[in-house]
Formats: sequence, C-alpha cells, structure tokens
Amino acid sequence: MTFAAAFTGRPAAAEEPGLQAIFNGKDLSGWHGESTIDPRKFKAMSPEAQKAKLDKDAADAAQHWKAADGEIINDGHGVFMSTDKDYGDVELFVDFKIGPMGDSGIYLRGTPQIQIWDFRPEAGKHSLGSDKGSGGLWNNTAGKPGKDPLVFADNPIGEWNTLRVLQIGARTNVWLNGKLVVEDAIMENYWDKDRKIPLAKVGPIQLQTHGSETRFRNIKLREIPVEEANAYLAKRDLTPGGFAQIFNGKNLDGWKGAVDNYEVADGAIRCKPKHGGNLYYDKEYGDFTALLEFRLPPAGNNGLAIRYAGDGDAAYKGMTELQVLDDGHEKYAKLDPRQAHGSAYGMVPAHRGYLRPVGEWNYEKVVVKGPKIQVELNGTPILDADLSTVKEFMANSPHPGKDRTKGFFGFAGHNDPVEFRDVYIKPID
Repeated sequence: MTFAAAFTGRPAAAEEPGLQAIFNGKDLSGWHGESTIDPRKFKAMSPEAQKAKLDKDAADAAQHWKAADGEIINDGHGVFMSTDKDYGDVELFVDFKIGPMGDSGIYLRGTPQIQIWDFRPEAGKHSLGSDKGSGGLWNNTAGKPGKDPLVFADNPIGEWNTLRVLQIGARTNVWLNGKLVVEDAIMENYWDKDRKIPLAKVGPIQLQTHGSETRFRNIKLREIPVEEANAYLAKRDLTPGGFAQIFNGKNLDGWKGAVDNYEVADGAIRCKPKHGGNLYYDKEYGDFTALLEFRLPPAGNNGLAIRYAGDGDAAYKGMTELQVLDDGHEKYAKLDPRQAHGSAYGMVPAHRGYLRPVGEWNYEKVVVKGPKIQVELNGTPILDADLSTVKEFMANSPHPGKDRTKGFFGFAGHNDPVEFRDVYIKPID
C-alpha cells in the first residue's frame, strides 16, 4: 500500500462527510469566466483593470459555457470557468466526461494543471504523453514526480471519470477512477518559467477545455484544517523511519544553553517573554533532517540554530540561523529579504507568503546536507540554498561559521514567546 493510500485509510467517495458542493447543479453561481492568468499577477492589478478583464471574460464565457441537468458544459472553446473563491489546502472531487480529440484540465490555485485528454492514438498526442492517460501534473518539469501519471486509469472516451485530489501546500495527490496516479508530488508553479518560485498559497479552481465538448459534475470539496494538514505532512516525513524525538514534551532534559530563558507549556518549548538566547540539543549533527511544528505570536521572532557552535551568535558563528519570524507584521515592513521567515539569516532569502495565520501551528521540514539547506514550510519548498556559493552578506557582515560541517541544533530566541513542539531529527549518513 502506498503512503497516500495508507494515510487516508478510506475509499475515495464523493459523498464522504465534510464535503461541500461548489457547483449547485442548476446554474453557474459561484463561478465566473476567466482567461488564464497568474493569480498573483491578477491580484496585483488595479480594481479597474480587474473589472475590465472579468467583464471581457464574462462575455466570452456566456458564449461557450452553460449549466444544465446537473452538469457544467463547455463546447470546447473560450475562456475557462473559475471559482469566485480562492482555495488552499483541499480535498476535491470532480467528475468529467471528455469528447473525442478533447484536451482539458483542472487548474489548482489558478495554476495548470491536472491533465485531462483523449489518450487514443488518433488524437495525435502520444508524443506529448497522452498514451499515459489523464491525471498527471502535466506542467511539471519533464522527469519530475507527478509529471506523468503512475498508472493508466482513464475510462473510455465519452464515459464519466472521477478525479479526487488531495493538496496540502504544493504537495499533491491525485486519484483517477479510484487509482492513485500522482503521489505526494510537488506541483510546480507554471507561471515561473524557471520553476523556482513556489506554487501560490491560494488561488481559484478552474475548469479548462479546448478541442471538444467537455462536461463536469459532482464538484465537491472540503478545506483541510491545519491539524489534519500538519498530521499528513508529519506522517509522510516520519514514515521512512530513523527519526529521534529530541523534545519529550514534558521538560528540557537533554537541552543546554539558555535553559532558564525557555519553559515547557502544553507540550511545547516556549521562549519566555522578554528573554532569549540559544537553546540547543546536546548532540552534534553533521548532515541531518529536522521536523518540527512552531507557533508565532504577533511579530514573533526566533530562529533555528543550524550546526551551532555551542557559544556565540548562531547566525554568524554557527552555520546559520534559519529565521522563524512573523514576517508579514507591520513591524517588519522594511525587512531585508534575507531576514524573512525560513531564510538563511543574512545570506539567502526564502520565499515569503506561506506561513499560516498568527496563532496557528506551522509545520516545517529542514534538510541540511553539506553546504546545502532546504526548507519546506507547510508542504511548500521555500528555501534551496548552497551556502558555499554565498559571497554577499546583509550589512556586509561576514558569516565565519557558514562552512561548519558539524554542530548543534536548537532555537535562537529573541524575546518573544515563540513555541516549538514535535521536534524530530534524523542524521543523514
């Protein structure tokens, strides 16, 4: 049994509890026509420009889309049909039926796409991979996980198919007709040609068609709550085994440094207000993977000490401090990008915008291998840095410890009650 199937532990069923219909079966309320556009670019447009675009798209959609007999029907032409609401972490069900020679897809967070197409040789797209069937993340880079479906699962052309999608952060699972065709793959951001900027945190669900009449029905979803999303990510990462839980949830046994400046409350390590300093686990690591959850108060500031020397400033004397920061707070309006959450402090900026709202628990995975550090926040990769290549530093302040190959792991407090729990670490041989 695969990890995705084992985690869900239930058959795919569009009637399961918690699902809400986002198509009422009667009309297109809650939907609008929208020509394809980067959701971030659309949000950056002026209200006037947004309205002009949507008005033009609405006129086009009226010519090609309709709702009838419990179905959304497109004639194979025109702009796409988009939800009015933006979604992030979701479980989504969609039934679709595609006509001969058709080519369609489901956009997630306004981004292409879960591929739907005519798989037959006469459709002429075997050179593009149509012989592998539908359900893949077709706009992922060639050779990357998710690009091609794991198995062929399409029903014959002209028959109904059921897609089920589970997406947490950029991590995406797709089932087609009950078969797992994409397992835990990072959905890449089509809108960034270099595929370095991650998938948007939220965006609309869109129905794309071109080439033949395509029909959709039974469109239902549920928004995945934080605790479930974090549990999914943790189980995914812990499943291979080999991790040690380095915080017991009760006291600071095994930890050294600024022990008096931290406390344990409700199963979490918390920096005492107006206190700080470096708290570190008393074992040195070279290459490792660390998993943890953290919760920020408003404007909260802390950090993960990576290969810390045991004394001095973790950000400079250690390999680095990976920033833990409420970087959207007005207090940090003039923040250097190399200070944003997840950044290798003062050296390499992380991608912003993937923190959960203040007061909610975030899940983070850190992989340190040689001079390279990767950070995944809530299922989305936000940092992929090679510190050996860094030549420019914030404020021209050198980082003498950045090339350390071994050290301690811990927390670098800065006077705020930031909390950490479920802390695991695994050496990489």
